[in-house]
Amino acid sequence: MAEILRARIFHTVANPFLVEGALRFHEDGGLLVRDGRVGECADFGPLRAANPAAAVRDLHGGFLLPGFVDAHVHFPQVRVTGGLGMELLDWLEKRALPEESRMADLAHARRVARAFVRLLASHGTTTAMVFGAHFGGATAELFEAAAELGLRVAAGMVLSDRLLRPELHQTAEAAYRESRALIERYHGRGRLLYAVTPRFALSASEAMLEVSQTLMREFAGVRLQTHLNESPAEIAEVARLFPWAADYFAVYERFGLCGAGAVMAHSVHPTDGELERMAGSGTWVAHCPSSNSALGSGVFPMTRHLRGGVRFALGTDVGAGTGVGILKEALQAYLVRRVAADGIRLTTEQLLYLATLAGAEALGLGAEAGNFEAGKSADWVWLRAPEGSELAYSLEMARSPEEILGALIVLAGRDCVAEVAVGGEPIFTSS
Repeated sequence: MAEILRARIFHTVANPFLVEGALRFHEDGGLLVRDGRVGECADFGPLRAANPAAAVRDLHGGFLLPGFVDAHVHFPQVRVTGGLGMELLDWLEKRALPEESRMADLAHARRVARAFVRLLASHGTTTAMVFGAHFGGATAELFEAAAELGLRVAAGMVLSDRLLRPELHQTAEAAYRESRALIERYHGRGRLLYAVTPRFALSASEAMLEVSQTLMREFAGVRLQTHLNESPAEIAEVARLFPWAADYFAVYERFGLCGAGAVMAHSVHPTDGELERMAGSGTWVAHCPSSNSALGSGVFPMTRHLRGGVRFALGTDVGAGTGVGILKEALQAYLVRRVAADGIRLTTEQLLYLATLAGAEALGLGAEAGNFEAGKSADWVWLRAPEGSELAYSLEMARSPEEILGALIVLAGRDCVAEVAVGGEPIFTSS
């Protein structure tokens, strides 16, 4: 049976970095949902008149937004969020990798995976590109937890064979065998997708990158995720390990690990040549402003990416980031840009796009998720300001759609998430 959700509604219908007027706001809006998909998003009055038999669910007092999309997050690192005072390689050695080694314990991995997907949902995330574990069994636990909850994920077993802790290394043969088994079991099952996941060129030899290339060739529709140009020390080490490569991105190009469906996390220190080739191949970037700030990795050169035509979305990069809330990443992106040397003043519609539709497009899901266009999956987050909260007071003063959306981006945390749904099915409701 069709249902109309009645609320104040925001979404973007295009990329506002390229198109003017991409934001849609309905003060008294209606979202028609039929069989888990969007029928129409419009003003409530006309929509109700055209669908008199539809049930109406009144969500007044809150705001309906498309489900958030996290383009880069690490499931095994959720318990180590909050480590400060370190740079990337030091942080990996002292905080992240010891915890990632614990994923060999399947009972531990199961507990963490279930907690991880619930955390994502409770912050309004409905779709995520997720680094799994270095172990096939633990990565399977992530897929099972996501499927049980109803979360949409693209994920994969992390592939590395050098320069990490020995227990996190695989042989090329084992990496191929376990990855293939996971792809055959999970890719395309319900809302699950597989993403081939070489950790980064620093920890993946040419043999491991060849395994990644083989998997991409053998299985249609799998995605690719890795890291690129995050810190100067990392870049220098990659240059030492691959002396034949003109730059960091050239390592991945050599093995076909780029193009549509490929998401590179960070891209903080790209060369002009890398940006040109990334744009030409259709490779996306996951911009992780909180992580870049926390680790002191540098300032994402957003203006250069925009001028070069490189598309980007937002990633929380937990555990190096500061939490799994995508709105917080949107706010951090705004704040960093305001003080950056090439600072630009991001608009609220650009920030909403980066938190929703951009991520869906990065994952190759632009036709399925990211906004409330007819035919897409009905993925939403219902935000409601708690009585007496800073958000409630700020909304009393907000007059324009831009002011309202700005207040939500700045102040709407987990305590404001009342309900989250994927395909019209709630996966989180506040108590």
